[in-house]
Amino acid sequence: MPFARISLRRGKPRDYLRAVSDAVHQALVDAFRIPPADRFQAIHQHEPEELIFDRDYLGGTRSDDFLLVCVTGGKPRDAATKQAFYRRLAELLAESPGLRQEDLMVIVQTTEYADWSFSNGIAAPQAEPGASS
Repeated sequence: MPFARISLRRGKPRDYLRAVSDAVHQALVDAFRIPPADRFQAIHQHEPEELIFDRDYLGGTRSDDFLLVCVTGGKPRDAATKQAFYRRLAELLAESPGLRQEDLMVIVQTTEYADWSFSNGIAAPQAEPGASS
């Protein structure tokens, strides 16, 4: 059950936000093999002075369309799986909504199952082998 935080500048139309959301989810389904219904995201829109980034750091030149995707999961993924996710996400976002690959930054982090509570104020149970978090 990965959780994705998506940050971008305020002002994009609803269709753009939906395309970004769909691309992030599809890349997780494709690369991390999560179930299609397992979708948890928060989209944060920022004023220009609230989203600060180096336009030229490692792969720039970034534009005002800069998009930051932070994925938190409870199941570790190997480097090849993460790389497949990065590639697939960049590909999907280029298709729709037309994001330049230079404008995409992705962070994947892993936590312990005890760091999650899905409801009722109860810590998540230890996942079974093959679970999709």
